[in-house]
Amino acid sequence: MSRALGPPPWRVLARLGGWSLLEAGQTFLVGYGLARALDQGFLAGRAGAGLLWLGVAGLGAVAGAYGTGRVYGAVAALVEPVRDRLVRRVVARGVREADGGALSGLTQQVEIARDALAGLVMVARSFLFTAVGALVGLFSLSPRLLLVVAPPLLAGVGLFAATLRPLARRQQDFLVADEALAGQWGAVCPGLRDVTAAGAEAQVGADLRRRTDAELLAARSLARFGVVRVVCLALGGQLPIVLLLAAAPWLLAHGVTPGALVGALAYVTQSLLPALQNLVHGLGTSGSRLTVVLRRLTGPEETPPKAPSSPPHPGTASAADALTLTSVTFAYGPASEPVLDGLDLRVPDGGRLAVVGPSGIGKSTLTALTAGLLEPGAGTIRVYGHPVPSQEAAALRVLIPQEAYVHTGTLAENLGGLRADPVPERELLAAAEAVGLTCVLEALGGPHAQVEPAALSAGERQLIALTRAYLSRAPLALLDEATCHLDAEAEARAERAFAERPGGTLVVVAHRISSARRADRILVLDGSRTAYGTHDELLGTSPLYRDLVGGWTPAPATGPSQPALPL
Repeated sequence: MSRALGPPPWRVLARLGGWSLLEAGQTFLVGYGLARALDQGFLAGRAGAGLLWLGVAGLGAVAGAYGTGRVYGAVAALVEPVRDRLVRRVVARGVREADGGALSGLTQQVEIARDALAGLVMVARSFLFTAVGALVGLFSLSPRLLLVVAPPLLAGVGLFAATLRPLARRQQDFLVADEALAGQWGAVCPGLRDVTAAGAEAQVGADLRRRTDAELLAARSLARFGVVRVVCLALGGQLPIVLLLAAAPWLLAHGVTPGALVGALAYVTQSLLPALQNLVHGLGTSGSRLTVVLRRLTGPEETPPKAPSSPPHPGTASAADALTLTSVTFAYGPASEPVLDGLDLRVPDGGRLAVVGPSGIGKSTLTALTAGLLEPGAGTIRVYGHPVPSQEAAALRVLIPQEAYVHTGTLAENLGGLRADPVPERELLAAAEAVGLTCVLEALGGPHAQVEPAALSAGERQLIALTRAYLSRAPLALLDEATCHLDAEAEARAERAFAERPGGTLVVVAHRISSARRADRILVLDGSRTAYGTHDELLGTSPLYRDLVGGWTPAPATGPSQPALPL
């Protein structure tokens, strides 16, 4: 943390300490002036002397207030250079690594660090100088008072200091769990319709439940330290009051004056206890938050995984595989027949696979398994070497279901829904041209036009969903009959756009025979007679594929491709 904050500016620290001495003087005079006002004034029958000492205490309070006002300027001179260094560091890393997440830290995390550091300096400085003024005042009144007050005060402060490191760890665990839950909700809420269409409600609910339970455990662990804070305050700030009252007869019998005893109570109740409360609550919150935020800002940032040119992959499969399934078995219930039974599949990076088969045979199940929306009963699935389900695999694939999701908002907001950063308009228009959305975009009035989902045809919604997926960073695209409402030419154009994306890999649940013929390989799902090969190979080896080809008829050419009309 010290490396992140940089070297301390000694001149600023000296100025801060100088103004804080006025606050220490105020603390000293609050108890000392009150004791002298009683002993040498009111209790001695000299009201004028008592009022004079009270006036001296009041002047100390005025001087302390003036010093406190000057302290804020010194704290600003100490904190703002730290903020500037953090800004430069975050911007440098964000530009160097093209990390949009790092740049977003400017708006929140750097400001949190600045505010937390300022609060930390204020409460630590206030406690230090207040404690010094009070302890010097107690010693001046009577060393016996210091013997009563100092031990429990030091014990409370020591106990609190011992809890700072574990408190920071639990604060970080809670923030990480809270961010993970918020991120999961942010990903799920816009896609509830897609989740329902894919039949993934149970898995998504289980994932959210796990993240909620994790945050609950972190919150409970953090809340236990609230008990420690109460113990620290009771030990260091409230026990001295009890000890002073309990030891009052002994103190008075050993030369402590009544005024000194009242002054000691004033030191504890008016100075030490409030300062300790500010230290425990301020340092316990601001200190832990500052530690967590500085680790985020200055440590290595976790960035979404990107598909490497040669992704690592264990086992015998090629290192250039985009998708591998090994002995995958899946059934929708313990007593149900497996939809997939021991399926092995390999799709190379940049490959193009079509999945065909009769209705209900498991084509959508296969894409849901690949996307991590369902988990296989046996076997393993990997996307660019990462196990499915996992966050790394999820960042490398995009699923476009048959029922396309479009939300109310601008067209640009719909198209950029899978990007963390705003999509430049030039890139957006290029993607629309590649996928075939340009005519719809122009008819709606451009990227910033408002979209009403109910006013769109099913084909227009599919084109929007396809363009959104095209603009995502995921290199593996899963089209689960995502073009069924488009005509043949529009379908071919969209599939060609995905296949020609740099590093793009395409898995298509085919809606037409033309889609299957454009693929490098075809997977024919047929229960125990599943087949895999090229179009020509399958015509000779798969009776089901021959039947499917015979049942498909090419769509007649009807002129330029147009989106499907409203159903």
